[in-house]
Amino acid sequence: MTQFDGRTILVTGASGGIGGATVRKLVAAGATVLASGRNEEKLAAICGETGATALPFDLTSEDSIRTAIEGLTELYGVVNCGGDGGEIATPQDTDIDVFDRVISINARGSLLVTKYAARLMIAGGKGGSIVNVSSQASLVALTGHISYGSSKAALDNITRVSALELGQYGIRVNSVNPTVVMTPMSAWYWGRPDIEGPFLEAMPLHKWATEDDIAGPIVFLLGDEAGMITGVSLPIDGGYSSR
Repeated sequence: MTQFDGRTILVTGASGGIGGATVRKLVAAGATVLASGRNEEKLAAICGETGATALPFDLTSEDSIRTAIEGLTELYGVVNCGGDGGEIATPQDTDIDVFDRVISINARGSLLVTKYAARLMIAGGKGGSIVNVSSQASLVALTGHISYGSSKAALDNITRVSALELGQYGIRVNSVNPTVVMTPMSAWYWGRPDIEGPFLEAMPLHKWATEDDIAGPIVFLLGDEAGMITGVSLPIDGGYSSR
């Protein structure tokens, strides 16, 4: 028996790198995975590859989230991985419309998923686990990250309060706080020599994370071996936030 046999887990942001890696690991561990993501082509690809079931919904719409989750019969776990990177901007230059969008997806969207998923998990009476994918940007100040960092700091507080409120039902809630996963999407900024060099020099492990570096701890926190861990924000940042 693998650790997630008979357990249904919802992964948002499954069409992205970390979300996709998490889906793969959960399916390999025996979970029944419901995969949500905004890129329909990539979502179809990850579902075709792994056998996960697509459950698309709009993270900015409470009605969309409610309809998708209330249509389920059971749910053991959730990975809130859907997110928006926003912009690189100072507080004085930030586009407030971008700020609102990033908060809406990263914090509000994850809260709404937790709101309706928790109701279903409580009704099931078997406990469960929720993992929110936050960021090192919520733990330390990063230049240009006023929108993204603020949204992830809000998500960490959602994690702590949710852990406090849901513990009585046997539901654990934790965050992981990754450093940068170097992908073509992130390379435009983090791959610049003037950014990459000083950042990696300041990081004790001196290397970027991989998608599997993040997915592994997510799966651990979902499982029974993490049964006494709740309300935690776990840095996966090569030691950067410990400086």
